Amino acid sequence: MYREMSKCEIDAYYSLASEIVETKNRFMPGVYDKYNVKRGLRNEDGSGVLVGLTEIGDVHAYIYDEGEKVPVEGRLVYRGIDVYDLVNGFISDNRFGFEECAYLLLFGDLPTKSELDKFTCVLGSRRKIHEDFVRANILNAPSSNIMNKIARLVLTMYSYDENPDSTDVRNLLRQSIDLIAKFPAMAVYGYQAKAHYLDGKSLYIHNPDPELSSSENILKLLRPSGEYTDLEAKVLDLALVLHAEHGGGNNSTFATHVVSSSGTDIYSSIAAAVGSLKGPKHGGANHKVIEMMDELKNEVKDWGSDEQIRDYLTRIIKKQAFDRTGLIYGIGHAVYTLSDPRCVLLKEQAEKLAKQVGRTDEFELHKKVEKLAPEVFREIKGIDKPMCANIDFYSGFVYDMLGIPVEMNTPIFAVARIVGWCAHIIEEHLNGGKIIRPAYKNIKKRCEYVKMSDRV
Repeated sequence: MYREMSKCEIDAYYSLASEIVETKNRFMPGVYDKYNVKRGLRNEDGSGVLVGLTEIGDVHAYIYDEGEKVPVEGRLVYRGIDVYDLVNGFISDNRFGFEECAYLLLFGDLPTKSELDKFTCVLGSRRKIHEDFVRANILNAPSSNIMNKIARLVLTMYSYDENPDSTDVRNLLRQSIDLIAKFPAMAVYGYQAKAHYLDGKSLYIHNPDPELSSSENILKLLRPSGEYTDLEAKVLDLALVLHAEHGGGNNSTFATHVVSSSGTDIYSSIAAAVGSLKGPKHGGANHKVIEMMDELKNEVKDWGSDEQIRDYLTRIIKKQAFDRTGLIYGIGHAVYTLSDPRCVLLKEQAEKLAKQVGRTDEFELHKKVEKLAPEVFREIKGIDKPMCANIDFYSGFVYDMLGIPVEMNTPIFAVARIVGWCAHIIEEHLNGGKIIRPAYKNIKKRCEYVKMSDRV
């Protein structure tokens, strides 16, 4: 009979096993360069390796002048339309923009008023999640991480779909609209279940209102009172628009292309994208910004002192402060150099919201860190590299001013990005044709099989 191992023995075993695995699976330094492998599918100059074509979104941050890479002000383009123009359009009309943005990304053109009204009406009619589904799949199975809960709910939706596997464009559009409509409630109900059953807080399950926008429904479902101001809803609406799409190369959207290229259903592709977005290197960055700024507020006694802020940022870069990684979170981006248009646009509305809720001192502190961080980084690292604040630098602050729990930051990102994911899934099914299968070179040398009796 087998003897049950003690906890001490189990810990010792896994400690030894992890050492073996780490030794066997860690490559020698320089091996990627030796075989000219594009790690992270990035070229040496930081640009992405071209692996596909798209007409949905475009990220522009530099030009090539006589073979030299020259940084320019960042641009984000949705279906050929500059996001500055899109945002200024609906803000100048004093209306919500996410539903218009969703229509544009899905169908490829800006809607007429009649088309937008019909689209918004269809979304509204699909927002409610059946009580039995909520009870069985959300309240009876709370999750400590809302993103995992969303992924499970997406896969569960497959079982409730009468035609889940068809990749005909009409069916994909039906499924896409249903997913976009239900994501706000799925995310918020997932949080409410966690807050009640795992954190001991009161349970609030409000029904979505078909007459309200996505941002209004999020605030209505999250807050016990269901109340919000117009400015609060419109700032959140802007955040959704700015997170809705970011080209085909970002990790979660690329995941939708990879999975969809196998010919599988939309729910499998979206679940994979949600899993990708959960990762702290992708969708969880604004958590780190909030934590970093909280520590900075405690460490820096005079928020108006450039010298004290510089000192704290210097300690971060030297791995003497915050999480000791040397990273100033929210500063710098893989593509944007001189500016992140999403950050520029959200910052303008964040200032208005800060004035409404009485947090202008914190907003001014964010502005100082945004200005000083690139300067300190260049001084310490000795690298003359263009660096700007990215959208994560202000989005976490905005969500905090809106009273949105930190656990909901990444799920709200998903509520927005579901639009881009669906658009790319449709594009992949219409134009991909081949399963995505890049090459991996095996660098392990051949070895002989050794009989058990001869192994040392």
